[in-house]
Amino acid sequence: MKEVKSPKKPMAFYYIVVLALILLFNEMARPYMEQAQIVPVDYSTFMQSIDDKTVDHVEIQSNQILYTVKDDHKKYKTGIMNDPTLAQRLMESGATFTQDIKEETSPLMSFFLAWILPLLIFFAIGQYMSRKIMDRAGGNSMMFGGSGNQAKIYVPSSEGIHFSDVAGEDEAKENLSEIVDYLHNPAKYTSIGASMPKGVLLVGPPGTGKTMLAKAVAGEANVPFFSIAGSEFVEMFVGMGASKVRDLFKQAKEKAPCIVFIDEIDAIGQKRTGAAMGNDEREQTLNQLLTEMDGFEGNTGVIILAATNRPDSLDLALLRPGRFDRRVPVELPDLKGREDILKVHAKKVRMADDVNFHTIARMAAGASGAELANIINEGALRAVRSGRSEVTEADLEESIEVVIAGYQKKNAILSDAEKRTVAYHEIGHALVAALQSHSAPVQKITIIPRTSGALGYTMQVEQQDKYILSREELENKIATFTAGRAAEEVKFGLVSTGASNDIEQATKLARAMITRYGM
Repeated sequence: MKEVKSPKKPMAFYYIVVLALILLFNEMARPYMEQAQIVPVDYSTFMQSIDDKTVDHVEIQSNQILYTVKDDHKKYKTGIMNDPTLAQRLMESGATFTQDIKEETSPLMSFFLAWILPLLIFFAIGQYMSRKIMDRAGGNSMMFGGSGNQAKIYVPSSEGIHFSDVAGEDEAKENLSEIVDYLHNPAKYTSIGASMPKGVLLVGPPGTGKTMLAKAVAGEANVPFFSIAGSEFVEMFVGMGASKVRDLFKQAKEKAPCIVFIDEIDAIGQKRTGAAMGNDEREQTLNQLLTEMDGFEGNTGVIILAATNRPDSLDLALLRPGRFDRRVPVELPDLKGREDILKVHAKKVRMADDVNFHTIARMAAGASGAELANIINEGALRAVRSGRSEVTEADLEESIEVVIAGYQKKNAILSDAEKRTVAYHEIGHALVAALQSHSAPVQKITIIPRTSGALGYTMQVEQQDKYILSREELENKIATFTAGRAAEEVKFGLVSTGASNDIEQATKLARAMITRYGM
């Protein structure tokens, strides 16, 4: 989307302003600086210099006499005396002299130049600096009493995100497309008496695309879109967050129909504990948000979108009907969704013709949309490091291992005994997995150390996503986890610390079978 911003002035503008101010102050201060450099003397000293014929030039002014002495760079001044013979004496001494006949500046103009003009200049500089400070602080400087908000306003653009750019979340897109249709054709719904939800809450794990879905709604709806993070409402000063909420909803009402998107709403929407030492600012901000959301009418055309990955922490008053009426789950993508997401991100990368996205999607089971985008990018980076102009399937497979276990530790030096132990450990996992009838087939075995701390691993890839696991399948998983330690004992007759993660996973699964699954 395209964010509306005020145009910035070029740096040359600020240099010209500073230069003009320097020149102006220089002109105003020059008379005072010149007066400070003149040496005052009494009239008798001036007359003695005339008699000694050392005076070079004399300037007679209305209130003083300025003169210079030969072979001296200083300037002297003395007072005016009623001396009719002064001109004759100067002629006899050989000095040059002039009389200042400039008209004196009026007292009103002198007062304006000396006092009013500098005050106006300093006032203009102060206003400019205060405006800059308020802009950087989002309009919340207590010094100037501003409130404002930091909401970013996006307007429709042809380069914006649309539903076609979001893959793997078909159910969420179907729910949100109804919102878009209502903003385009509200009469179709009001004619039958239906009204759209006042608030839609996007709920899902991190990286599943909640913010991207909100931007896609804005791109499809072709209406103004206000975007702000929940943490931006929380301020150090009490009452500033509530003021931000009021300003945000005031702007939204003026630009209706529009969409207001609050990202990470759990920053201000957490449950109120009622404790005496609670965060008063956060509670006031939440109370103001509750009031603003409940005050909307059904035909205002303002839709509130919010995203969070912690819905259990939200206040019940925020989740009740009339505020957030609809909850849209944004879950981790399934096998088909992962394949579609990979294809969407692969459009931006030059891919080889033999890349099988279905295989990559099976290997990346449990990955979120953000992780899949990272897999494509890591594959492209690996292709560049290898000096190739296309991304191959091997690059994507290696990038999956990078995301899962980290980069290869090529400088890690293992002794021959340690390498042999790791090899038999991984072979134990692979043999037990291969001999089972209800276990995922083994895709890859490696004993190359990784930055995650793993000295090797065995990768199993399911043929399709599984949503229900039987007791036999869970027992097979536990057997596979413990097979590495068993292989070490059978071959070497010893146990090592290499099975620590395997034991942790097997223990976690066994505890869940008893306490959660009733097995």
